[in-house]
Amino acid sequence: MKAKYLFLFSVLLLFAPFTAYAEQTSPVERLDQISDEALQMVKLQRYDDANRLLRHFSEEFLAATGSGKPFSMDELRIITVAHDEAVTAAASPDMGYAERMNRVTKFRLVIDAIASTNQPLWTEMEGPIMTVFSDVRKAAYDGNNDRFHTSLNTFLSLYNMIHPSMKIDITPERIQKIDAKVNFIDHYRPHVLSEPSSQAELELLEADLQTLFDEMAEDEADPSLWWVMISTGSIIVLTLSYVGWRKYIGDREKAKNIQKERKN
Repeated sequence: MKAKYLFLFSVLLLFAPFTAYAEQTSPVERLDQISDEALQMVKLQRYDDANRLLRHFSEEFLAATGSGKPFSMDELRIITVAHDEAVTAAASPDMGYAERMNRVTKFRLVIDAIASTNQPLWTEMEGPIMTVFSDVRKAAYDGNNDRFHTSLNTFLSLYNMIHPSMKIDITPERIQKIDAKVNFIDHYRPHVLSEPSSQAELELLEADLQTLFDEMAEDEADPSLWWVMISTGSIIVLTLSYVGWRKYIGDREKAKNIQKERKN
């Protein structure tokens, strides 16, 4: 009989740490877990499961906001927009894998930025973003028109993916200054390709981005965060390179059609 109680006591001790951990999990941490699980389902192309998790996130999110005020008004707006885009991506019958990954990753990074007390996941995208932007600058200096437009479109896709989560951690004034440089380069592409004065904006933006990542970096990153840069980063860069090329070809064909219509 004593052996039986001793065995039961041992089993309870084994489960005690897990019970204590579950009780300590905050609503925000739970939301973070759900967003991560949803992204994993999209990576595996299990879109129905991702959609169910995102719907469950809505329920947990309403419960969290109803029990207090864990989020600011700006955070609520950012979460809502990112979540709506993620739900659309998971539920869409014909959206491509790259765009699904882009939208759900954006949502995942937003929730992590709010939940994280250390280095946020969006900073792990430094490698892909800075590598692609370096290609943009080199293509501009070389006068390589096709490569410049393709690389810039890829950079913009990556930048837009981390932009909402950046707004969680960076002051509005600083975000606005970086956005102004990004918008200038995007809007005045021909000038950036042909004018040295406009090309200087590339170096200024590159320096601003590198400084931003350096300031956000810590001496040691959590090893569990590296999957974002290794798996998500590589997938996004490869697929969005193709998307960027297709966008450039489409824009060029559209411009040709407009010229033909004007001539007729």
